[in-house]
Amino acid sequence: MNVWKCVGSPAVPPVYDDGSADALIGREREVTALGALLTDHHLVTVTGRPGVGKSRLAAEAAARTGGPWRRVVHARWQGSGPGEPGALTAAVSQALTGRRPHRREADIAALVRHLPETGVLLFLDDVDPVHRECMGLVQRLLVAVPGLRVLVTSRRVLGLGEEQVLPLPPLATGPLTTAPDRAPAVELFLRRARTVLDDALTTATATTTPDDPRTATAKLLPAPAHPHPQPQPQPQLETAGPQARPPEPRAHLADLCAVEAICRTLEGVPHAIELAAEQMARQPVEELADLLESHQCWLSSDRPVLRRHRSLRDTVGASYALCERDARIVWGRASAFAGPFNESAAVFLCAGGGVEPYQVPSLLAQLAAFHVLEPVRDPGGLRQPRYRMTRAARDFGAERLREAGEGEVALERRAAHCRQIAVVAENLWASGCQDQAVRLVQEERAELTSMLRQALCRPDQAETALETVVSLWFWWAVFDHGEEGRGYLLRLLPLCPTDSDTGMRGRLLAAWLGAGCDPQGARALLGRAWPMAVMAGDDAAVGHIAHVQGLIALHEGDHRAAAEHFEEAARTIPDHASGGPSPAVSLAARAVAQAAFAPAAARRTARRALTRRGVRDDAWAALVARYAKAFVDHHQGRDAAARNRAGRALATLDGALPASHVGVALRVLVADIESGIKGLPHLPQTLLHTGPLRPARTGTRRPVTR
Repeated sequence: MNVWKCVGSPAVPPVYDDGSADALIGREREVTALGALLTDHHLVTVTGRPGVGKSRLAAEAAARTGGPWRRVVHARWQGSGPGEPGALTAAVSQALTGRRPHRREADIAALVRHLPETGVLLFLDDVDPVHRECMGLVQRLLVAVPGLRVLVTSRRVLGLGEEQVLPLPPLATGPLTTAPDRAPAVELFLRRARTVLDDALTTATATTTPDDPRTATAKLLPAPAHPHPQPQPQPQLETAGPQARPPEPRAHLADLCAVEAICRTLEGVPHAIELAAEQMARQPVEELADLLESHQCWLSSDRPVLRRHRSLRDTVGASYALCERDARIVWGRASAFAGPFNESAAVFLCAGGGVEPYQVPSLLAQLAAFHVLEPVRDPGGLRQPRYRMTRAARDFGAERLREAGEGEVALERRAAHCRQIAVVAENLWASGCQDQAVRLVQEERAELTSMLRQALCRPDQAETALETVVSLWFWWAVFDHGEEGRGYLLRLLPLCPTDSDTGMRGRLLAAWLGAGCDPQGARALLGRAWPMAVMAGDDAAVGHIAHVQGLIALHEGDHRAAAEHFEEAARTIPDHASGGPSPAVSLAARAVAQAAFAPAAARRTARRALTRRGVRDDAWAALVARYAKAFVDHHQGRDAAARNRAGRALATLDGALPASHVGVALRVLVADIESGIKGLPHLPQTLLHTGPLRPARTGTRRPVTR
């Protein structure tokens, strides 16, 4: 059944049935832009995701005076599901004539007879259920009545040549950089919550104590706007600037932080924020924030006028009902992604079960047209399109995925996809394309993190997750993510077979990452990895174990033992071995250790590291070797040479990539040289996750473990 609301006046339609009519918040720029588009053009479409406020914005712009129209004809869809053929034409005819048209009267010719040549704004609101009919109707009306102006709100554009599109983004959830006011999304939540709490607290005054969390939250909410505000005398406050606000009480700031978290979780969507504010009468704001972090489609209220607006599940489901079967399947399966994804990843995860691989890209484009997916970079060019699913759509799709019984399969495919990403990144790093490897991990970090955290609670995915962590050794060890990687390893290793090659590499990596913060634990891990590496004849693993032993000795101040371990590592690790430091890195670490007791030997070792075969194809190893040479030069008083070498090394770094430990150490070294600080500079965390070097020991040396 088609239900249309036909309005012949420019009044703004109500959203809630309690008579509340809050002004639009944070939309003044969009209202002004829409008014300018309507003045200069004859067809304007406001698009955006479900619940973003398209209808309210368009109604506000249409109701403002000053435009080249004298009458607004408003037809609004109020049902759910696809519309019947001719429903839109009949609704427009009823809005123009004030009566339900006969079948023979509901055609284009009849509409043209009732439309004046100028001065009319035809407002077609929420036309997605009759999208195809709307395209034909608007095109024919604009040809027949050149003076007509048409305003459309829809989740999809019409695609007509003369169409001007105004994409409506969600409200900002963070504070504006140039204003002291709260973010628009936060302000909307507070105002709506005030309306709800005023009603609830009025009826519950006898049972509510001053310490009730809802009462505390209510105190920070702004008072509802008076229809005719009167100027009130303001107390004089000492402020740091002309627009500074008085400080909030500490308890209120905690509630305000929870409100900001809610708005971020809801991604600034006004309808979802208003539904969340409705819950303030039932639970404290901090509990609400925790609930929404896990799921949000449960939000509901009986106040909205339209039935599909009474729950977030129904609002998102209106788009689901308009999608074709294959698009619904892809929607559900793609909800397994926690972060952005490209077309190839979607094909791997979503194809099968009636959906052919070649269909997936076009189905993704359809979902993007419905604002279920959002492009995260401009389409076109050599790179594949990349999408992210909006949070509400992802929660809705996850529900459909579980109902279809495909949840477990989707999660297994996602885990396999993440493992493949890690393998590709490791291969890129080993082949000399280290910048590309880092960019790949950065791009997929949200997905990788989500999969690893989920695997900690799913033993069936633990081995896949461990392989992923081990393959990403460079991300943990070279950059500032060592504690994160070590945490994953220590929790995943007990869940995996103890005699596997991946388990051996995992213990070795965990020992490397913990050499500076937990040397005893690192020794225990190496003790379990050593026999397996020897029995397997894995020279690379044996050499990496020697390198980690050198790090432990260096941490404990035994520089001579450290130098011996690093020399053994440099002799044992094959050239171009993957999974850990190269021989050049071990030589650079040996030079740093020798600087404490054999300066001349340290200089020769640093030169060996710089001239080691393959070092120029390994950007990280070359950077560590350059640092070691500059380190030794500065330690021996050759500050000018050290400064020049460190400066040339820093010039090779890409500022768009995250800073590596050795890059940070180079900057510290340059700062020490420029400030005239003498003595040992800070040791780079690439070699050891700790602070400055300890003084060299004078006692016995620790023997090399074999």
